[in-house]
Amino acid sequence: MNTTPLLMAAAFLAGSMNAVAGGGSFVTFPALVFAGIPSVTANATNTVALFPAAFASAWGYRHDFPKLERIGVRALMAVSLVGGILGALLLIFTPERTFNALIPWLLLAATVLFAGGRRATPWLKRHIHFGPVSLALVQFAIAIYGGYFGGAIGILMLAAFALFGLDNIHSMNGLKSLLNGTLNGVAVICFVLAGKVDWVPALTMLGAAMAGGYTGARVSRRMNPDHVRLAVIAIGTAMSVAFFLR
Repeated sequence: MNTTPLLMAAAFLAGSMNAVAGGGSFVTFPALVFAGIPSVTANATNTVALFPAAFASAWGYRHDFPKLERIGVRALMAVSLVGGILGALLLIFTPERTFNALIPWLLLAATVLFAGGRRATPWLKRHIHFGPVSLALVQFAIAIYGGYFGGAIGILMLAAFALFGLDNIHSMNGLKSLLNGTLNGVAVICFVLAGKVDWVPALTMLGAAMAGGYTGARVSRRMNPDHVRLAVIAIGTAMSVAFFLR
C-alpha cells in the first residue's frame, strides 16, 4: 500500500494545526505508525518532518514579534535548546517496548492537557505569580517533554504565556512556533546522530508540513480557533482510544 499521499496530507494538516492551535502530532505520529514505522523511529521522524514547519509559521507571524520585547525571547530559546536535548536523549534511551506501553497514556494526557488548558489558565493566573524566571523554568520543563514526545506542546506554551500576561494570540502563536522549532531543531540533531530517523517519510512530509505551517499562519486571522481546537480534541481522543486498543 502506497502511504505517501496519506503522510503528505497528514503533514500539511499538522503544519496548519500547529500554526493555529497546536496538536499536529496527533495526526502525523499515528500516520507514521500506521505506515509501519516502529514507534520510537516514528516519533523521531515526526519531529524531523514538523520542525521546519514551526519556523515557517514563525515567519508568517513575524510582524507580531515586536510585541514580545519584554518576555525575554533569547532566554526562552536557550532553555528550549537545553530542554529539547534532554528530552531527545530520554527518547533515544527509552526501550521500544517501554515507549509502546507509554504511547496511549502520552496521547491521552496530551489530549486532556489540550482540552483543559484554556479553562485551567484563568484559575492558575489568579493563584500563581508568574514572572520571567518562572516562565523560563516552565518552558524548560515543556521543552524536555517536547523533545521526548511533544503532543499538545503548543497549548502548554500558550498557557504559560497567558500566565505571564500575554494576551495577543498572534504574538503568542509566533513565539510558540519559534520556541517549538528551536527545541525540536536540536532534538532533530540528536535523533539524526543516533540513527533514529526514517528519511524517506521524513523528507516526504517535510515540505508538506512547511506549506501547511505557513498557510496556517497566514490564514489564522480568518479561522475560528475554537473549531480547530474541537477538531484537535476529537482527533486526540480517537487516537488515544485506538492506541489503547492496539
